[in-house]
Amino acid sequence: MATANPHSQAARNAERRNKYHEADVVVVGAGIFGCAIAYALANQGRSVILLERSMKEPDRIVGELLQPGGVAALKKLGLERCLEGIDAVACYGYHVLFHKDEVVFPYPVMDGEGGVLKGGSEENGSANGNEKAVQRRRPEGRSFHHGRFISQLRKACGGHANISIFETEVVKTINSEHTDEVVGVQTQTWVDREAGERKDDFFFGQLTIIADGYASKFRKDYLERAPIVRSKFYALELIDCPFPPQGYGHVVIGKAMPVLLYQIGTHETRALIDVPANLPAASVANGGVRGYIEKVVVPTLPEGVRPPVLAALKANPAIPRSMPNSYLPPTRQGRHAGVILLGDAYNMRHPLTGGGMTVAFNDAVLLAELLHPDRIPDLGRSTAIRSAMDEFYTRRKSLTSIINVLAQALYSLFAAENRQLRALQAGCFRYFEMGITDEPVAMLGGMMRRPLTLAYHFFSVAFVAIWFNAVEVCGGSIFGIWKAPMAIIDAALILWTASVVFLPTCWNELK
Repeated sequence: MATANPHSQAARNAERRNKYHEADVVVVGAGIFGCAIAYALANQGRSVILLERSMKEPDRIVGELLQPGGVAALKKLGLERCLEGIDAVACYGYHVLFHKDEVVFPYPVMDGEGGVLKGGSEENGSANGNEKAVQRRRPEGRSFHHGRFISQLRKACGGHANISIFETEVVKTINSEHTDEVVGVQTQTWVDREAGERKDDFFFGQLTIIADGYASKFRKDYLERAPIVRSKFYALELIDCPFPPQGYGHVVIGKAMPVLLYQIGTHETRALIDVPANLPAASVANGGVRGYIEKVVVPTLPEGVRPPVLAALKANPAIPRSMPNSYLPPTRQGRHAGVILLGDAYNMRHPLTGGGMTVAFNDAVLLAELLHPDRIPDLGRSTAIRSAMDEFYTRRKSLTSIINVLAQALYSLFAAENRQLRALQAGCFRYFEMGITDEPVAMLGGMMRRPLTLAYHFFSVAFVAIWFNAVEVCGGSIFGIWKAPMAIIDAALILWTASVVFLPTCWNELK
């Protein structure tokens, strides 16, 4: 019996995509998740159409830090080469500056089973009582210019034999004439930009995956929730900014809202300044956002960082570019046959902890596994897709719930708005000062998938906060015993505040 020629099949699939706009999968959005899932499915032999409104290198101020867990997922996808040639900088962990105190904690060595390798280091370590020395390196993240990384991902997709990329804007999904099943999308493609002339195009697939980003135009059609925005990050690009230790993400906590700084190139450092909505210090009367940065933020920064920040403000007299800090809990999908919505369009968390791309790449790894041809040969089987998405929703929680809850909880602590939150903020820093950092930073880096461990550490921080607050209230003298009732009341309020911060977000993620 004759064997089908795979090259001729690939040629026929390419003709279907390019001439007839038909494929197994249509992916809307060539961003982080869209490129990742298109490449993963193409590697499985699926025929993929990838649609993007503009193939111009994007210029964004977020999506610039990839945690070690995201780097590992990128390798599983076969896209690790996309980190090369873009002046990416290694990231070894975090440096927290709390008023005048500071603590540095690197990513820990992992034991290969999702736990921290006790006693591990860059050189040697022993695992589970095994005396044989093992060579282990600490995991590393990467930081970079977002647009350069996206261009590399698109280049990888463009070079794949099973992917065709079209520069066109998707305007709506197309439903079957007989059912509500989505069978493709309608787009508008530029014919003559100067004349403003565009033409309608149509692309069809057994499955449509929408990944059109944080400002998704399709979210309202397929999800029951909308993003919650409490603040914005205003961005500055600092040139040759000295901030030791080099190669760490810096979090500055002082009288101002949290400030993040991390190097994105040999000479460039990104500064992200959190400004909550309706912050009085950033009102027009007080000079707006620029006035807030100059008068409130700059004095909280280390002296060596202040000149580059002021130089960046002077170089551009406009209001710094901003991005909304959004939270969108995940929801079950599968009710709408033929289409799924993923990436930032589906699930977002505060970017304080830099977990967004790590979630996206791990989601792509998991979804590709669940849609593998060995499990679902025909992507047109809506019942099989629905079952896969139910499993996807459940299995992703072990990682994404940790990253999402950490992001929201740490933001609440770092942007403390009342006395109890400030006590928790101080307790969190003291917890890190005590050297209890390996498991927390492993979870932050997307390397540990143990939600119960997160709960243990969060409430341990709460009890540390209660202890230090009690010492401060009672004053350390024998007469402080008369203030004990106040300390007990504070303890109850701090524990209640910790529960309010942690438990509702945890419920949203794990239900």
